[in-house]
Amino acid sequence: MKKVSPKSQRWLKAFHILCASLWVGGAITISSKQFFIQAKTDGELYGILSAMDYVDFFIIIPGALGCFITGFMYSTLTTWGWFKYRWIIVKWILCLYGIIFGTFFLGPWLVTLVQLSQTYGLKALTNPLFCYYLTMLMVFGTFQAATLVFACFISSLKPWGKR
Repeated sequence: MKKVSPKSQRWLKAFHILCASLWVGGAITISSKQFFIQAKTDGELYGILSAMDYVDFFIIIPGALGCFITGFMYSTLTTWGWFKYRWIIVKWILCLYGIIFGTFFLGPWLVTLVQLSQTYGLKALTNPLFCYYLTMLMVFGTFQAATLVFACFISSLKPWGKR
């Protein structure tokens, strides 16, 4: 397959960095919001969780999909390749893990939290399902944010050489 020009590769890199910034920034925002913003009223609880859901849907998801698409293009259209370097393989594993786990677990947990807070207000905080999903989101959402930060360091440091 034909490779892209150096100028096109710089554009691809810029879009990849932009998408990574959205994904990582959104994940850190949601994680920090869970730990540092406490609701005092029904409306505040719903508002906080709705804002987190908004960040997920309009910042994290486009960023993750953009990273996947630009990463696919990088691997296909440049000399970096798919499996030539160990650090690229690790980044692909982290990317796919993030997208799959976010799609099937983190996102649905957050949507359920929003729905329960809208229905029950602060009383949702005593609902076992709400507490379970909130705990899971805190633990695994924070873990996911940390893995995304790790992926950024891998991209910058390129710690492992060719296979």
